[in-house]
Amino acid sequence: MPCRLAITSMSLGRCCAGHSLVHKLDMACLYGFRGIELFHDDLLDVAQKLPGGPTEDNELEAAHIIRQLCLERGLTILCLQPFAHYEGLLSRQAHLERLHQLSFWFELARALGTDMVQIPSSFLPSSELSEDPRVAVADLRKVADMGSREQPPIRFVYEALCWGTRCDTWEQSWNIVQAVDRPNFGLCLDTFNIAGRIYADPTSSTGCTPSCDKAVRESVARLVATVDVRKVFYVQVVDAERLAEPLGPGHEFYDAKQPARMSWSRNCRLFYGEKDRGAYLPVAKIAQAIFQGLGFEGWVSMELFHRRMSDTDEVVPQELASRGAVAWAKLVKDMKLRVDVPVSRRVAATMIDGT
Repeated sequence: MPCRLAITSMSLGRCCAGHSLVHKLDMACLYGFRGIELFHDDLLDVAQKLPGGPTEDNELEAAHIIRQLCLERGLTILCLQPFAHYEGLLSRQAHLERLHQLSFWFELARALGTDMVQIPSSFLPSSELSEDPRVAVADLRKVADMGSREQPPIRFVYEALCWGTRCDTWEQSWNIVQAVDRPNFGLCLDTFNIAGRIYADPTSSTGCTPSCDKAVRESVARLVATVDVRKVFYVQVVDAERLAEPLGPGHEFYDAKQPARMSWSRNCRLFYGEKDRGAYLPVAKIAQAIFQGLGFEGWVSMELFHRRMSDTDEVVPQELASRGAVAWAKLVKDMKLRVDVPVSRRVAATMIDGT
């Protein structure tokens, strides 16, 4: 299918900052988005407002409500995410508890009308995770087999986070997808997480790793040579800002409880092409490998995380939706993407007048 524009629901403003899902969906629709990755926090926020609060029954009711809201706005729910901290747990009791939670997520997925759940690589402390990659593979094969028995079947998309404990590169995530070897278990390629591991180092005064350009050249060559594009279920395209000072103790984004790349990710991602805001990652090179080298077509999501999302300013959802749409128009042009709908006149006007 042609490339289609999506965005993570959280990327249009955090619910804890007062940004309602209804308003965010309105803005997504207004600026030409065709789908959303539904963040579970947004579903919980809708459930919280129902009589009785966030019970399982209310979560299911919220899922039905969200499905209708999206249908009314012509939005597809691409996936429910993130089903985090699942694979490789040393505690097998915790593993069983997560499987129980997943069974409920299957119910949520059916109510939402989506067939996909996203699993990011775990970033739990290493003391809680097995060092044996075969454990993670077996765990992920288990959920794939569970999902295949659902009606309709549930797919899983696995993504390597650049601060993941055992899996932090696309190569490792691709190896896992191949080892799981199930038709309903695929890959998410994220330009930020790819570059964030091999090119960027927010703790460095340069913002970069040693030999960063060489690392990117070699990585994208491997990607084009080895990845089966049929196993790429969707891609995420975003950039990030170069910090003025290394991210360490005393920095405004420093959190002793988080890996530096995680703190940077949560505060500093930017949309594609936003060089005026400090974007510096080689996203275009990575995107070129994905779209032109692999020939990927399908869902393209703008998964932004940024400190602006936590601002209570009511214009945040519209601001972020408009910026995401401008980034999409630039990506379509730069990568010569075949798209399902042309760039809207509203987006074209945004590119001209900057509003």
